[in-house]
Amino acid sequence: MNVLIKSATIIDSKSDFHNKTQDILVENGIITKISSRISNPNNYQEIRLDNLHISQGWFDSSVSFGEPGFEDRETIDNGLKVAAKSGFTTVAVNPNTNPVVDSNADISFLKSKANNHATSLHPIGALTTKSEGKDLAELFDMKNAGAIAFGDYQKPISNPNLLKIALQYASNFDGLVYSFPQENKIVGNGVMNENITSTTLGLKGMPALAENLQVARDLFLLEYTQGKLHIPTISTAESVELIRAAKVKNLNVSCSVAIHNLVFTDESLTGFDTHFKVTPPLRTQKDIDALIEGLKDGTIDMVTSDHNPIDIEHKKVEFDYAKYGTIGLESAFGALNSIFPTKTAIKLLTKGKDRFGLSSNSIDVGNTIDATLFNPDEKYTFSSNDIYSKSKNSIFENSELKGRTYGIISNNKIAI
Repeated sequence: MNVLIKSATIIDSKSDFHNKTQDILVENGIITKISSRISNPNNYQEIRLDNLHISQGWFDSSVSFGEPGFEDRETIDNGLKVAAKSGFTTVAVNPNTNPVVDSNADISFLKSKANNHATSLHPIGALTTKSEGKDLAELFDMKNAGAIAFGDYQKPISNPNLLKIALQYASNFDGLVYSFPQENKIVGNGVMNENITSTTLGLKGMPALAENLQVARDLFLLEYTQGKLHIPTISTAESVELIRAAKVKNLNVSCSVAIHNLVFTDESLTGFDTHFKVTPPLRTQKDIDALIEGLKDGTIDMVTSDHNPIDIEHKKVEFDYAKYGTIGLESAFGALNSIFPTKTAIKLLTKGKDRFGLSSNSIDVGNTIDATLFNPDEKYTFSSNDIYSKSKNSIFENSELKGRTYGIISNNKIAI
C-alpha cells in the first residue's frame, strides 16, 4: 500500500511533528517521509481532504458485533467497516454472542472472521462459562488463542469468591479481568437511574448505590488478590472517588466510561425514548461532572463507545421491556470532541492500548502507519444518514456534534 497524504495536521504528542501541517509519504505501509511538501514522482494515490487532521489510530475497549448468533443486529464484517469509517483502528469485542465466546475455538473464530480488514479485532473472552457466573471459563486457553481480557459483558459477578479466584488465577499469566459494576440485588427490577426523574416518570429506579457497592467490593478483592482488574463503564461520582483512592494505594486497576454517560442525564428519559435505555443508566449532572473530572486527572483511564447494536424488535417496545444498549462508534468522536478540546479528545481515544498489551505507533518516519483521519471542526446534526451499523439504535440521533471522521489507514489498507 503506497499513498501520499497531503497537508495533514498531525495531532500526536509522541510525534516529532506534533501540531505541524505536513505531507506524509507511506510506502508498503511504512511512513518513509514527512515534510512540508513532498512531490509524487511515482504517481501514488493521493489523499487530499478538507481540514485534514491525522492522529494515531483510535482504540475502543468495549464493542459488540453480535456474530455469531445475532447477525441480524450486526456482523463482524460490517461492524469492522463501521469501526474503520468511525476512525477506530483497533477494537476489543465483547463475548455477548450466541454461543458465548468462552473457548479457544471461539476466540480463533472471531480472529479468523476479522482477517483482511483495516480495523484490528481483539476478542474479550467470557470470564465464566456461557457468561452464567458459575464456573470460570477456559481463560488460559483463550489467552493463548488471542483473547486480550476476560469478562461477562454487562453481567456482574455476584459470587465474590469466584471473582477472587479469577483474579488470582489470571495473575499467573498477566490476564486482565473485567468486572461489571452492578449489584443486581440492589438494582432489582429498576430500568433507569433512581432519582426524582424516575419518581416523576413512574419508572423503577437503579440506585447509584448498586454500582458503588460493587466497585467497593471489587476493589477490596483486588487488594486482597493483587490481581489485575478493569472496571468497565462506570457512571457515578462515588465510583470515581473509590477508584481514585485505589490508585493512590497503587492497586492494579483501570476503568472506562461510556461516552453517552458524559453527555446525557436521566432527564433525557422524560419522553420514554428507549434509545436512552442503557446500562449503566444515565445518571445526574453531578455524576457527569465527576466523570469528566476523573478523565482530566487520569482516574478514569479511557473512554468507550460501548457500541451495542440492538434490533428494532427489542427497542421499539414499551420502555420496561426494551433491551439496554446503544450503538456509539459513528458518534464517538463528534460527541467527545463536543465536550473536550480536540487534542484532549484525541488523547482519550488513543489511550488504553497499553493496558491491553497492544502496541501504538506514533506518526513518525520509519513506523508502520496506524492512523485516523478526521476533520475536528465540522458541526452537524447526527442523523440516520450518519449510521452505518445494521442496527439503528443510536442515543445520539438528532444531537448536535462537532467533528467528522474520514476513516483510517491501518493494516496496510486504506479505509476512507
